[in-house]
Amino acid sequence: MLANSESSVLVLVDIQQKLARAMPEGVRSKIITQISILLTAAEVMNIPVIVTEQYPAGLGRTEASLLEKLPAGSVVIEKTSFSCMEAAMFREQLLTTGCRQVILVGMETHICILQTALALQAAQYNVHVVEDAVSSRGKCNQYNALQRMRHDGVVITNVESVLFEWLGDARHPQFKTLAKLIV
Repeated sequence: MLANSESSVLVLVDIQQKLARAMPEGVRSKIITQISILLTAAEVMNIPVIVTEQYPAGLGRTEASLLEKLPAGSVVIEKTSFSCMEAAMFREQLLTTGCRQVILVGMETHICILQTALALQAAQYNVHVVEDAVSSRGKCNQYNALQRMRHDGVVITNVESVLFEWLGDARHPQFKTLAKLIV
């Protein structure tokens, strides 16, 4: 199934200061750049955004550069559960969007992303995990999680695919603006 701008919600999972600093060299900046592209597209195309923070007292707040890019109306939800679906506020906000397709980005692939993706799928959501916008401290853990999710029917995709699937056609009014985001 393709990403669809009419039914998608973009979910940023736990991209927090202390957790981001624990990522391998170069990964943090790449992930933030990739997620920034999706945030820009979400704003331009009126796609709702939900942000989660895993125990922010210990892991810090969401990376400031991403908070600055959040579209108006975006919601930041604190949680302690690894799966976002275990947080009542997340489930409520997700229902409020009316979207049945969830685009997941964030940290860590083998913990919060994996558990959230599988729980969303069990709840009959169409789940897309953006491979070049997720990370884990260890590459093996990330690879394993992506394989598990793919095996269980989660769509494993990338930023460029999501962007162009949301656009759907080169005649889309935002095509020229958003195509420039891809370097």
